[in-house]
Amino acid sequence: MAKTGGMKAGSEPAESDRGEEAVRVRGSGARLVHAALRGEILALRLSPGSPLDETGLSERFGMSRTPIREALQRLVAEGLATALPNRSTVVTPIDFAGLPAYFEALSLMYRVTTRGAALRPVRDLAAVRASQAAFAAAVAAHDAMAMIEANREFHVAIAAIHGNEHFIALFSRLLDQGRRILRIYYSTFDDRLPRQYVEEHEAMIAALEAGDAERADALASAHARQIVRQIQDFMARDVTASIDLAEADGQKERLHGR
Repeated sequence: MAKTGGMKAGSEPAESDRGEEAVRVRGSGARLVHAALRGEILALRLSPGSPLDETGLSERFGMSRTPIREALQRLVAEGLATALPNRSTVVTPIDFAGLPAYFEALSLMYRVTTRGAALRPVRDLAAVRASQAAFAAAVAAHDAMAMIEANREFHVAIAAIHGNEHFIALFSRLLDQGRRILRIYYSTFDDRLPRQYVEEHEAMIAALEAGDAERADALASAHARQIVRQIQDFMARDVTASIDLAEADGQKERLHGR
């Protein structure tokens, strides 16, 4: 008689089948929670430092705490959440003090990957062009989250042409790490990003098509430099504008017991 897998008609599921099904359901739930929270963190709907309470999230998503915990662990691994010593979890604060070092690493990756891609003897630009088309459409639609996603894919596609897996991984992580900074920055344009950004991408594609490494390097350097400069200028304006001198004087007097 031929053996049958799983269970017989009309019988209860085997213990192993129930266990596998539970793992699948839990994994699906963890992915759903992770995707939802990741989107909210990157869009700044969950602000930096916000608590990610397992009990509250379990009630919100109608799930047990196990898939919630798995989703939070994945966010921690991505650097979007931070596990504290008291076993609670919060949205990772934005490290404004560390931005100069971040910008230095990001700018280097722009240059290295774009120059390296131009030097490749065979360059398939299909993925780059597709990402650029998505970016241009997002800019026209004033869709900030789509802009950020398409911009990431554009530069990662260039890095993929270069082909160094370590650079791809590092650049991808740096671009992901900077999503919230870009979201803040785009909001200063009311999500109406200047056409300049689209044109700079087009110029990079032209340099890649021509195999012009020097031009590709110069364009990538200038692209990174102007983005960094504008973000830094915005941060400086925002910090300065937020200082209430009267309140600062009051705090100083209180500190000195006056």
